[in-house]
Amino acid sequence: MQNSAVFVPHFHWDREWYEPFQVFRHRLVAALDTVLETAESNPDFRFTVDGQMAAIEDYLEMRPENRERLVALVSGGRLAIGPWLILLDEFLCSGETVVRNLQMGWAAAAELGGSMPIGYLPDMFGHIAQMPQILARAGIEHAALWRGVPGSVEGHAFRWRAPDGSEVRTEFLFDGYDNGLDVLLVPDRIGRALGQYAEATADRWGTDPLLAMAGTDHNAPDPQLAAWLRRASSDERAITIATLDEYIREHVRDEVSSVVTGELRSHVRGNILPGVLSVRLGLKQRMAVAERTIDHAERMNALWSRRDDTPFLSLAWHKIIESAAHDSVVGSGTDETCDQVDARLAEAAQTARAVRDAALAEAAALVPSDGHLVANPLPFARTAAVEVDVVAPPEGHVLAATAADGSVRPVQLISQAPTVLSDERMDASQLERVLRRIHRRELFGRLIDTYELTPGSLVFHLAEVPSSGPFDLMILRGKVAEAAAAHPGEWRVLTLEEPRATALALVDVPASGLASFRVGPTDRTPVLPTEFVPATATDRTLANGLVEVAVTADGTLDVTGADGSVLRGVGRLVDGGDRGDSYNYGPPAQDVLVSEPAEVAVKVLEDGPLRARTRITRVYAWPAALSADRDVRSGETVPTPVETLVEVRAGEPFVRVSTSFLNRSADHRLRFHVPLPEPVTGSASAGQFAVTPRGLTAEGGWGEHPIPTFPAESFVSAGAAHVLLDHASEYEVVGDGSELAVTLLRAIGSISVNIHPFRDEPAATEIAAPGAQDLGLRVENRFAVLPPAAGWQQANAVALADLFRNDVLVARGTAPAGDRLPPDATGIRVDGTDVSVSAVRRVTTEDGGTGTEVRLVAMSDTGAGARVTGAFTEATTVDLLGRPLSTTPAADGLDLALGPWEIRTVVVR
Repeated sequence: MQNSAVFVPHFHWDREWYEPFQVFRHRLVAALDTVLETAESNPDFRFTVDGQMAAIEDYLEMRPENRERLVALVSGGRLAIGPWLILLDEFLCSGETVVRNLQMGWAAAAELGGSMPIGYLPDMFGHIAQMPQILARAGIEHAALWRGVPGSVEGHAFRWRAPDGSEVRTEFLFDGYDNGLDVLLVPDRIGRALGQYAEATADRWGTDPLLAMAGTDHNAPDPQLAAWLRRASSDERAITIATLDEYIREHVRDEVSSVVTGELRSHVRGNILPGVLSVRLGLKQRMAVAERTIDHAERMNALWSRRDDTPFLSLAWHKIIESAAHDSVVGSGTDETCDQVDARLAEAAQTARAVRDAALAEAAALVPSDGHLVANPLPFARTAAVEVDVVAPPEGHVLAATAADGSVRPVQLISQAPTVLSDERMDASQLERVLRRIHRRELFGRLIDTYELTPGSLVFHLAEVPSSGPFDLMILRGKVAEAAAAHPGEWRVLTLEEPRATALALVDVPASGLASFRVGPTDRTPVLPTEFVPATATDRTLANGLVEVAVTADGTLDVTGADGSVLRGVGRLVDGGDRGDSYNYGPPAQDVLVSEPAEVAVKVLEDGPLRARTRITRVYAWPAALSADRDVRSGETVPTPVETLVEVRAGEPFVRVSTSFLNRSADHRLRFHVPLPEPVTGSASAGQFAVTPRGLTAEGGWGEHPIPTFPAESFVSAGAAHVLLDHASEYEVVGDGSELAVTLLRAIGSISVNIHPFRDEPAATEIAAPGAQDLGLRVENRFAVLPPAAGWQQANAVALADLFRNDVLVARGTAPAGDRLPPDATGIRVDGTDVSVSAVRRVTTEDGGTGTEVRLVAMSDTGAGARVTGAFTEATTVDLLGRPLSTTPAADGLDLALGPWEIRTVVVR
C-alpha cells in the first residue's frame, strides 16, 4: 500500500456549456480570484489551471491588474498553465486545428512565465491516434487523460504510441479528474478516507505515490485545503500538494510497461459519449467551412499577396479554436450557447474570407475584366470544372473557354438569366426617383453600358463589363430633366441587361497556382483533355467513363466503378426514433424504422458534357415525434420529401451526392446506407493526420452501451465502399458488416436525460434543448461515393477526398477588358503518393525574415516520398512549435523521405 499521496488542486473549466460563455466567465473570475488569494497567502498551495489558456485569457480580460500576480505564481512553479488554448474535441476538427490549438496555447503561456509541459487532456470524449506524435513533435514527453483508455491498462500510467511510433508517457486518470474529492468530503476524516481509497486502488499505483486530483467543474478548491492536508499528513502516510507537472516529473518512479497504440475510444473506465459526433449537424458543417476557408486564406495570402494579413488570420484561428471546445462544437450545450458557437464560427469564416478574397483580388488585377481568375488551393495540378456568369452567346454560336496558352475547352451552358430587369410606367415628374437608384454607374448590381432617351421613353442597357466609353451621371440628369419638362405625362422606363448565362468551363490549374480564362463564342472546335470522357445523363443513368450510376425504382443508386465493382442500393435512407440526448443516441423500446419511400420521382437536370446531374425526390412518412413516455414513436406521420442530387463530372472517379429535406419530425435519427457487395470485418476512417482502422464492435464498460458509431473527418472506407466527406461525421458498419451507414441527422430535445437506455449515469442536468431538434430547418448533407473494390490506398482516397472538399477559387478579372490573359503561375508543388498537405502559410523566421511553412503528412503505414518545389532556395525543418531543427539548401527543390504516418513541417524561403 502506498505510504504517500500527492494532491493536485485544480478545476476543470467548461468555457461554455449548460450556461453561455459570459455566465461561466463570471464564475471563472471569482474562482481564479480565490486561487490567487489562496496561493499568495499559503506558500504550500499549488494549482493546475486545467491545461487551457482560454481560462487565463478570459480572466485577464476582466482582471488585467492581476497579470503580474499571476506571472509571479507561474514563474515560481506554483501555478501550472497551458499547454492548450482550449480543451478541444479532438475528433470534430481537423488535425491542423489541433496543432494550432497547441501552438497558440503554448505561445500564450510563454508570455506569462511558461507552459506546463504536459499534454493534459482531462475530459475529451476519446482521443485521436496521432496525439502522441503531435505532443512529441512539440517537445512534450508526457500526457494525462481519463476517457477512452482500454481495459488492458491496469496501472496508473501507460506508454501511448502514435501510428508513426512516437510515444508519450501517459498518466491515466482512471477514476476521473476529480478522484480526490470523495476523500475531502469530511475535512476531519481525510486521513481515514485516503487510507480506504489507497487500499481500494493499491493495485494501480505500484510504488508510486497515489495521485488525488482535488478539483471538479467550475469551482476553486476550498482555501483551507492546504491546512486540511497538513493536518491529515502523518508518518504513516505523507501528503504533498503539487501541480500535475510536479507529480509526474518529481514523484513517479515506476517503469511503465503497458503500451497502447492509436486512438482511445474504449468505454471501460469512462463514458466517451459518442452521440456528440452527430447532434447539431449545423455546428459540424460550420466548423468545416471555417477551417476550409482559413486554410485557403492562409495559402492565398502566403503565395499570392504582398500584404501580411497574419493578425486577421490569428483572430480567425482563435475563434475557430475557441469553438472546438469539447462542450462547444459537440453541440451539448443549451440553445443559446450553441447559437454563440455558431456565430463565432461564422465570424471566423468571414474574417478568413476577407483575407482570401483580398489575396485573390491582387491576382485578379492582372486578369482582364472579360476573363476570370482561378486559384487552386491544393499543391498538385488539377483540371477543374468552374461555374461562371458570362454573356450569353448569340443564337447559333458555340461558347468555349480559352486559356492563357490559347487552348480551347468546351463549355456547358447551365442556365440563362432574364434580360428585362424592370419595366415601369410613371409620370414624367417621377423620373428623378429612377435616377436616384443610380450610384455613379451602378444600377441593380450591374453597370450602365448605354441608355436611350426618346420622348416618353428611357431605356437602360446594363452590362457586367461596359463596352462603351465613360458614363456621366450629371449629364444624364440634365437630359432627363429637360426631356421630362418638354414631354409631360406618362413615361416608360425599361431596364435591360445584356443576355447572361451560367456556364461551366473546364480549366487546367497548376499546383497551388493561378490560371485565367475567357468564355466566349469561338470558331475553333473545343476539345476535352484526351483522358476525359464526357459526362452524360439519361432518364435513369449517369456516366463519365470512370463511374456509372443507375437510378433504381426505389430511388437508390447502383454505382459501378471503372474496375467493374458495383455498389447496389446506395442511398437507402433509414429513419428511426431517438429517445437519447446530445451525448448518446438512445433507441425507443418500440422503435419504428422507416426505409421505404411512399413516392419516387426522378428528373434529369443536366446532361453533360462536363457535368451530369439528376434529382431524385423520395417522399417518406416519418413519425412526427415520440410518445409522451418516449418509448414509442408517434402514430402521427409527416410526409417528408427528401431530394437527392446525384452528379458526375468529367474526369472524376466518384459520384457526388447531396441530400436535402425540411425537417418536420422530432426525436429521430436518419442515416444514409451504402450496402456492401460482401460483408466486412472492419472499416477505416481518415481524420487528424491518420487513417484509423476499426472493427465492428466497441469495448464496453463503465455503464455506457458500447455502440460502434465512429468518427470520420475526410473519408470512411468499408470494403468496396469509400465515402468522401464534407465535414466531420458519424458512421457505423451495420448488419453484421453488410452495410455502411452515415448519419445525416440526429434530432433530440435535451442536453442530457436522467434515464437513458444506453447510459447509466446522466451526462449533465436534464435541460431542454429544443434547438437540437432542428425542426423547421432545411437539413443538407453532401458527400461522394468512390466505388473501387480495392482498399482506400489503391483507390487514392486521400487525394480524392482533398479534391472533393476543396473547390478551386474563382474571381472576375479587373484589368481592362480585351487585354491578354496573364500566363499561368505555379505556387508550392508537392509530388508524392499518399502525402497530404495540411498547411501552407506565411511565417516570420527567427532572423525576422519571411518564410512559407508547409506541413506534410505521410498517410501510409509504409511511409512516403515527397518532392516539394517552388520559388525557394533553402528549407528548414521545424518542430510543431516552429522551432528550427535543421536547414538544407533547396534551390532545386526539396526531397523528403517521410516515415509511416509521419508529420513533417518545413519552412522554405
